[in-house]
Amino acid sequence: MNIKSLLLGSAAALAAVSGAQAADAIVAAEPEPMEYVRVCDAFGTGYFYIPGTETCLKIGGFIRVQGSFGRDEADSRFDQGSLGGNNQSTSDWDVFSRAYISFDAKSDTEYGTLTGFFAAEFNADNDTDSGDSDFIDVDEAYIQLGGFKAGFFYSWWDKGLNGETDTLGNFTEFNSLAYLYDGGTFQAGISVDELEGASTKANGVGVAGIVSATLGGVSFDLLGGFDTEVEEGAIRALLSADLGPGVFQVAGIWASDPNAYWAESEWTVAASYRFNATDKFAITPGAQYFGSLNDGNNGFGNDDAWRVGVTADYQVTEGLATRLSVQYQDEDNGDDEVFGFLRLQRDF
Repeated sequence: MNIKSLLLGSAAALAAVSGAQAADAIVAAEPEPMEYVRVCDAFGTGYFYIPGTETCLKIGGFIRVQGSFGRDEADSRFDQGSLGGNNQSTSDWDVFSRAYISFDAKSDTEYGTLTGFFAAEFNADNDTDSGDSDFIDVDEAYIQLGGFKAGFFYSWWDKGLNGETDTLGNFTEFNSLAYLYDGGTFQAGISVDELEGASTKANGVGVAGIVSATLGGVSFDLLGGFDTEVEEGAIRALLSADLGPGVFQVAGIWASDPNAYWAESEWTVAASYRFNATDKFAITPGAQYFGSLNDGNNGFGNDDAWRVGVTADYQVTEGLATRLSVQYQDEDNGDDEVFGFLRLQRDF
């Protein structure tokens, strides 16, 4: 073998080795494009697309710290103002904290907007006399498609006047099936409500209906509810109107006898006026009269009661507000009392 043949053979061998190594080389994969969260403005502010879907999600809630006062004000977790009280201990004041969080998922379908909503409350209270001062509560959980709604949610009876003076519903949250027709300036709806735990008898079922109209700065609601177990019902009218630098509201209720929707009295009238003093400060005086109070025996008696109060709201900064409520109540054959609360709330 001569030198020329040796050089050619060596070059061929090196080329073969290099080709084999090139075939086995590792090639880095191209990075997959990152999908950033996109803002969804189809349903209002605060929504974003869930990555990889066409569903829009909004997360909201608040943190509340509240101090309540009044005779035997044991537990300010409960709404104040009901006649007969919700007193749970012997303390004349109470402080509690609450965290509220909600998830609202929406998407467009051929049948209208599809909604899934869930909200929960997380409560913390030092009041050991109430037995369950710290608890988690499902506030709402429902599915809605167009005007049809099913689940656990607040009924139309939950709507009240501005301020904290009025009481315009008995039980206001049920597992329900409801349908609301929304024609813009005109609305009409009907619901079938499970009244277990609300009616005076077991296996209660209720039917409620509402008709609403809005024209300019004036709106009117006519609402009725019938408790099939006790075979009693109630009707309520509520008028709201923009008046000067604020909003005037008036409402009235009549009931045939105590039932799940209204049980405080045979009839009542209430009014309030929210005066918007500045962009950040509003003050709302209110009053309510109760005729023929519940006698405690599933009927209405001869005693009456009245209540007056004032609520002051101040927006400290965006997302942070305070509310002060002071109410005075006088009931026939009962002690008069002053009660209220001071609240600090951070919304998000």
